[in-house]
Amino acid sequence: MDFLTDLVAPFVRIAGVLSIPDMQARWFLPFVLPLCAVAILTDLRWMKITNRTTDILGLVFLVVGLFLMPLPEYGWRVAHLVIVLLIGFVANAGGLMGAGDAKFLAAAAPYVPLADVKFVGFLFCGMLLGAVITQRLLKFTPLRRLAPEWESWTRGLDFPMGLVLGTTLGLYLILGAL
Repeated sequence: MDFLTDLVAPFVRIAGVLSIPDMQARWFLPFVLPLCAVAILTDLRWMKITNRTTDILGLVFLVVGLFLMPLPEYGWRVAHLVIVLLIGFVANAGGLMGAGDAKFLAAAAPYVPLADVKFVGFLFCGMLLGAVITQRLLKFTPLRRLAPEWESWTRGLDFPMGLVLGTTLGLYLILGAL
């Protein structure tokens, strides 16, 4: 039991500095984690995050969030969605990111209080580094045969950012729930 406590302790310390109330994270988790998994898998398989996934992710916040936070905070969090969506449209138009990535970022934005954006940025960077190394190495191993039809194996320099975006949001909410 001491091993498990020692293993979890650093994550609990990290979670202690987050601004998201643990109750919010716990309510969002059962709805958001499956959507993150869908975004990860569809992006790996088809290099596409579907509109349905991003729409439901945004809708979950709009419905569940209304019951979890005061109205002024809720309004600011919805503003995060709109602002990130506008920035994402510009980034997509400039060829900097895919449309699905931009929409997923916008739908995920309201789940993160402004005070946690810096932490989520660092978490994103760590996930990005790990995901790029892992995905690029796995495509040259026999493990690739488990999913030989995945488009992400053959897209050259394109990378399935849904892998990173979904993992980051899911891990952030898990840490927040601790």
